[in-house]
Amino acid sequence: MWPDRRIQELFGIELPIVQAPMAGPTLAEMVIGAARAGALGSLPCALLSLEQAHEQCRLIREATDQPLNLNFFCHRPPAPDPAREAAWRERLAPYYREFGLDPAMPVSPSNRAPFDAQWCELVEQQRPQVVSFHFGLPDADLLQRVRATGARVISSATTVAEARWLEQHGCDAIIAQGAEAGGHRGVFLSDDVSTQVGLFALLPQIVDAVDVPVIAAGAIGDARGIAAAFALGAAAVQIGTAYLFCPEAKISPLHRRALFDAREDETALTNVFTGRPARGIVNRLMREAGPLSPLAPAFPLAGGALAPLRAKAEAAGAADFMPLWSGQARYRRELSTYELTRALAREALALIGTRAS
Repeated sequence: MWPDRRIQELFGIELPIVQAPMAGPTLAEMVIGAARAGALGSLPCALLSLEQAHEQCRLIREATDQPLNLNFFCHRPPAPDPAREAAWRERLAPYYREFGLDPAMPVSPSNRAPFDAQWCELVEQQRPQVVSFHFGLPDADLLQRVRATGARVISSATTVAEARWLEQHGCDAIIAQGAEAGGHRGVFLSDDVSTQVGLFALLPQIVDAVDVPVIAAGAIGDARGIAAAFALGAAAVQIGTAYLFCPEAKISPLHRRALFDAREDETALTNVFTGRPARGIVNRLMREAGPLSPLAPAFPLAGGALAPLRAKAEAAGAADFMPLWSGQARYRRELSTYELTRALAREALALIGTRAS
């Protein structure tokens, strides 16, 4: 038996595992595999249009009746900053010339859709069992509408202060995101990531500070990590990078190769791809322009000017200008999402039972 069943009971799932909503790599196929295995399947909506999100939900609902988590970013759209945009374009100009591109060429703006009234209507229509947020929570009126659907609400905390804030504002559970985790930091009370705490230091402090159940996230990809998280008070774990090795992950061959080849010390927090700190495998742009650059425009605008460079480099077989999101631990098991989820749960329960005896 699992030592803490609060998350299973709260979400109506069999296993205390949340498949991380990784925008880009995660679409219906991965969500279905995780849900069928007994985990909480999570669909990230930040890179989808409303129409695409509805279609993905349709595919998921047709394949499984298990609980579904819809995930949203709730950042504030940045104010225009022409000077910063110009400085970023100037920093990238040598790369443009290297690839035979005009540094002044027009580029399409990069976009990540924040949670708003339209997305709230999606929640009201789809009625997922769980709605998760990144970068805090939406405005109170929108959050009230979400809760009125009956959905459980969760969000990420990178500090004890953020965890307390989320509990005070009505979260049913909190994701403790350690510094090891791949992808974007969930920070929202501070912009400073220089002092971000590792998961196994952060987790017990958040568990002690709040009354709601806590989900551990960051470098968990095998039975040992799951068992350790439970030993430190977690009621569930959220797993991301380990699922990137599954065939359902929608990542490029270049990203997949980097995941296999990178050493354990070859990830870093960077803002050069989106304007907001996120952990990925170090590549040329991160080494030469970052990893954290004061010139990068505010989230999510930094990526627009990179698109032509990324296209040229990828065509040449290089991942120099694309984000290679990854946590610090990469457990390379090329199983289906379903098989990996079941294996992790089985192995973790065996380890927890052995330690308990």
